[in-house]
Amino acid sequence: MKNPIMLALDVDSDQVAFDLLDQIGDQVGAIKIGPRLNLKYGSGLIEKVSKHAPVFVDNKYFDITSTVLAAVKASFDAGATFATVHALNGLETLTELYLLELKLNKIRPFKILAVTILTSWTEDQLPENFKDQSIEEHVSSLAELVTRSGLSGVVCSGHELSLIRRIEDPTSRLFKVVPGIRIEEDLISNSNDQKRIMTPNEAMKAGANALVIGRSILHAKNPRETVQKILESI
Repeated sequence: MKNPIMLALDVDSDQVAFDLLDQIGDQVGAIKIGPRLNLKYGSGLIEKVSKHAPVFVDNKYFDITSTVLAAVKASFDAGATFATVHALNGLETLTELYLLELKLNKIRPFKILAVTILTSWTEDQLPENFKDQSIEEHVSSLAELVTRSGLSGVVCSGHELSLIRRIEDPTSRLFKVVPGIRIEEDLISNSNDQKRIMTPNEAMKAGANALVIGRSILHAKNPRETVQKILESI
C-alpha cells in the first residue's frame, strides 16, 4: 500500500464505482469491496478494480473451516490483496487460515484480516448472548486468538487499538485496519451508522496501519480534494 487509505467502495453500480476510481483511484492505498458489489458483479469486478489499487475483499467469512478456507482462496484467486474473516471462527480455523496465508504469500503478498467487534455496535447494542462481557473484553479475547493463530492482521475500531497493542506479540506486530473513520466535518452529522468512530489523524496516532474510509469520501463534493486533505492530516 502506498498510503493507509482503504477506500470503501460502498456504491450500487460498477459504473459509479469506476467513475469514482477514475477520479481518485491513484490517490488511495487500497480499495475495499463488500458483498454489495461482490454479489452483483462477481469476481470479475475484483480483477478490474485491482488495476487501480490493491483490493480488499470485505465479506467477513464465518462458516465451517473448509468453507472459510475455500472462500478466502477464491478471493485471492480473483485478485484480492486483503480478505476478511470473523475472529469468532475460533482458534482452529484461524490457525488453518494462517497456514493458508503463508502458502499464498509464496505466490504474492496477501493478508487475511480477522474482524473483532463491528464498529456499528455500542455496549447497549451487543446481542443478548454477548452482554456478559464488555466490548473491550470481547475484542481482547478475540485479538488474543488472532495473535495465537499467527495471522498477520486484525480489524478493530480505533478505540481498541491501545488494547490490541498490549496483547500482540511485540516481535510480530499485527497489521491493524480501522473502519469507522470520519473526517471532522462529518462528525457533526448524526447520520453515522458507525458508532465507535475516530478521525484519520486520531486513528493513526493510536497505532492504525490502515484506515477504511467510505462516506467521508463518497459523499464529498470534491472527492479528490478530500482524499488529499486526509493524507495531509495524517
